[in-house]
Amino acid sequence: VHPNVSQGCQGGCATCSDYNGCLSCKPRLFFVLERIGMKQIGVCLSSCPSGYYGTRYPDINKCAKCKADCDTCFTRNFCTKCKSGFYLYSGKCLEKCPDGLEANNHTMECTSIVHCEASEWSPWSPCTKKGKTCGFKRGNEVRVREIVQHPSARGNPCPATSESRKCVVQRKRCQKEGKG
Repeated sequence: VHPNVSQGCQGGCATCSDYNGCLSCKPRLFFVLERIGMKQIGVCLSSCPSGYYGTRYPDINKCAKCKADCDTCFTRNFCTKCKSGFYLYSGKCLEKCPDGLEANNHTMECTSIVHCEASEWSPWSPCTKKGKTCGFKRGNEVRVREIVQHPSARGNPCPATSESRKCVVQRKRCQKEGKG
């Protein structure tokens, strides 16, 4: 062992030096170089910091830097979260989303455009006037439908969910309500 290399190291290091910090790590820990001013020192961590991904080799586990536009990544070429101003799509960070997709500013991802979907119309309601179904000739009937899928920002908007139309009933007298 070199005179500047120590075996009695701190924080997960297997070997270290006073000047360079960790030189090698204990098993399962990741070796990463941290910059402190002009100096770089080795550190051993249980997982790689943000902006880095881990690679395991038989002799050493290392942290390597993600691409510049990537905040966190699985491999150098597969991003899992982009830096501010970029949208994530299929592991890549893009300034704008491809055609057919829209930018979701909440998740900062490119997502499929979702169009509104409405259910089938209900049957027409009975013909009424002022809430009554008797004592008139002309009234209105109504039908409704539900929104089953709300649209995304660039999706087609939802149609009306109710319609009414004029109707005619055979005039019938309202029955007198009995007393008591």
